[in-house]
This record gives sequence, structure tokens and C-alpha cells, in this order.
Amino acid sequence: MGPIVEEFEAAFARQCRCRHAIAVSSGTAALHLSLLAAGCGPGAEVVLPSLNFVAAANAIAHTGARPIFCDIVGGTDLNLNPADLEAAIGPKTKAVVVLHYGGFPCALGDVLDIARRHGVVVIEDAAHAPGATWRGRPCGTFGLAGCFSFFSNKNLQVGEGGMVVTDDDDVAAQVRLLRSHGMTTLTWERHGGHAHSYDVVAKGFNYRLDEVRAAIGLLQLRRLAEANRARARIAARLREELDGVNGLAMAFTSPDLDPDALSAHHLAVVLLPEAGLQAPVRAFMNERGIQTSIHYPPIHSFSEYAPEAARGLPVTDRISRRIVTLPLYPHMRDEEVGMVIESLLDAVEYARPRLQA
Repeated sequence: MGPIVEEFEAAFARQCRCRHAIAVSSGTAALHLSLLAAGCGPGAEVVLPSLNFVAAANAIAHTGARPIFCDIVGGTDLNLNPADLEAAIGPKTKAVVVLHYGGFPCALGDVLDIARRHGVVVIEDAAHAPGATWRGRPCGTFGLAGCFSFFSNKNLQVGEGGMVVTDDDDVAAQVRLLRSHGMTTLTWERHGGHAHSYDVVAKGFNYRLDEVRAAIGLLQLRRLAEANRARARIAARLREELDGVNGLAMAFTSPDLDPDALSAHHLAVVLLPEAGLQAPVRAFMNERGIQTSIHYPPIHSFSEYAPEAARGLPVTDRISRRIVTLPLYPHMRDEEVGMVIESLLDAVEYARPRLQA
């Protein structure tokens, strides 16, 4: 970590309009350090939506806390359901980790109100949401800390890396300390002659970001707004040509969605007409050279976390069997978007009668 990492951190803090941005080795590291800085540990519980990448639950578990899963709103809004979030909060709850699914801000007003009333900390998982805003303010800056990922498939991609943003000086200091083995001075400071030795004052980690990835991150940050606008145009076409056709529904198209929320359009997720179509539809599209995905198999469905699934999550269970993630990236050509649309419609037309038979 040298001057380019510092430059990347400063630029990201300006982008988010926050006091501190601390670069780390991954989005998972960002979550882990933020949870530790928030005081999560053995005996504590942390609530999060199960329709999420498993990294969030793993980060909670590695603090010694217990993940508690909550349900989502429904097919048109794949973010957590504030009412079920509140129902999942108990006397041991220390924090909630809220995901801005697909780059669409979750119900932040409700989440923040619930957290205040129950005295719990909010950590924002903004891995999907660089450039997304709510009421004009960047996602990731509403809770105690916001966590971003720069993995290769993210909106701001550098290969691997992450960032913690916060306005809390103590949280920033703790994250900076823990990301580099709990050392009081860093290699770059010693190299520059500003320090000659160091102490270790905490059991930290090797969660540092290197100069090469920081340089890539600086370049990608300059391109982020334009890339997000391109994503928005492609997503709008997918919604226009697919929503309501052949029983399909595009997520986040409801007129009831918050008009104050600006999405980063990380994912384009379609709901198939019924369960059982995921595998044949994806296989059909794969034969045409179109990769699809599922975001996500619910965390509580994995063997490791099934014992934690004491709460019923009926909406997550139902919707997760119908979702498919379509290709969405800024440099998609119009003919490629058309190919995705045509292939999906053909896939449903092919698969649905066979399922019903």
C-alpha cells in the first residue's frame, strides 16, 4: 500500500462524499473488518437477507457472531423486507447487514428507522451499488460503514479488491489497523523513512490492496458514471421488451418502487413464469452461447447454514426458484441485447410446455 492506494482512497471518498475510504483486498474483507469494527463477535447476532452471496454470512460467522436470515419483499423488489427484518431482530442483535440487491437501493428509510428504534448498527453491503444513490446521497454512506467490491464482475472492477467507507473516525482507525496485521506502521512508511520499526497492537489480517489494483481502480472510477448509464440503457430495453411477455417479469419494474432511489444497474434479473424452468431455460440459452446465472441460491439453502434457518423465508424460497440473471455489461452491443431477448423468449416457449407435460 503506497501513494496510489492513498490516491484511490481519496478519490473514492470524494465519490461517496464521506470522510474515510479504506482500500482492502476484497469485498468480503470489507464486510469482515466493518463487522469487527462495529463490535460484532461471539454471542452477538447479525441479521441479513438470505438472498445474497454467501460471503456476507461467512464474514459474520468469522467474527464469531451468528447470522440470522430475513426474507425479501417479492418478485418485483428482491431487496430485504423491512417488516421481516424487524421481526428477525432479537435481544442479541448487534447489527444488520443490508444488501442493495442488483444495485437497487433497499428501503433505507425503513431500515434506518428500525435500526434506531432497536439500537442496532447498520452495515451496508454496497458490492452491487457503486454510483447508486438514495435521495441524492450515495449508497454505502447511510450506515456505520459501507462495503464495496471490485471483483471482476462488478460495476467498478479491478480483478479483486474492496473498500470500506465511513464517517466514523474510530471505525476508520480500526479498519486501517486490522487490514495490515494490527501493525502500528506500514511498509511504505518505513520505506519512506517516516518510521523505522513497528508494534503489533491487535490480531489483524493481510487484507491490503496493492498499488497495481489501485491504479486500475482509479481509472475505472473515472469511467463509473458513464458505464452505469450504459447499463441503465440496456436494462431499460430488457424491461421494455421482456416484462409481461410470455409470463416473464423483470425485477424492479413496479411503479411502487421508491422514486428517490437511483440504481447502479449491476444485475438484470428476470422472473420466469413458474418454478422448474430455471435449468431448461438456462441450458437452452447456453446452447446459443449466452451465459446466465442465478443471484443467488439462498444462503440458508446451503449445508453449512441450513442449521441457522430457524425462521421461515417463504418469499425467498419461492422467488429464488424462478430468477435468472441475464447478461448486462456496459459494452453490450444492440445486436447482443437483441440476441439475449430473442433467446430467452424462445427458451421459455420451448421449456414451458415440456414442464407442464
